Amino acid sequence: DLKKVPGSIPPDIVKLDLSNNKIRQLRAKEFEDVSELKTLNLNSNGIAYIDPAAFSGLNNLEELDLSNNSLQNFEYGVLEDLYFLKILWLRENPWRCDYNIHYLFYWLKHHYDVHYNGLECKMPEEYKGWSVGKYVRSYYEECPKDKLPIYPETFDLDKDDEEWERHKEQSVQTVKKHGVIVTVIG
Repeated sequence: DLKKVPGSIPPDIVKLDLSNNKIRQLRAKEFEDVSELKTLNLNSNGIAYIDPAAFSGLNNLEELDLSNNSLQNFEYGVLEDLYFLKILWLRENPWRCDYNIHYLFYWLKHHYDVHYNGLECKMPEEYKGWSVGKYVRSYYEECPKDKLPIYPETFDLDKDDEEWERHKEQSVQTVKKHGVIVTVIG
């Protein structure tokens, strides 16, 4: 029946199971004194909010179980200290597919060696049952082309090289005005 993470955790502990408690939120630096921790189980707590600095100091964490909670998204920065994370359990959370889910999706995409499961939209109703990846891709497909930033990968395939060269020259001229060197690959 714990309502918060205990403060008296031995600093050399490597596995911590806090599952099936009543921890509704994780505050900043909850685990900073247990830097050797490799496995953290927070399953079935009803966690609805995780402070961006909650996992600060967990540099050695390899497995994190956040399944069966009340998480709808992660704020930017929540996962940033988890350099060695290998497994992330996310199932049975009411993931809300709106712009706020993008941080989690892109963090996982850029940390391709992290195995995860359970990232499925539960709300809003029109996206219920979708994978979060499918939702994020559809988010950009719905953007009007004239509202997307101009990068080489956004040009239509049938654009000719002249237009790309003209765009590149304009970019280089703009960059020179600000004293920044940009290398364009493509």
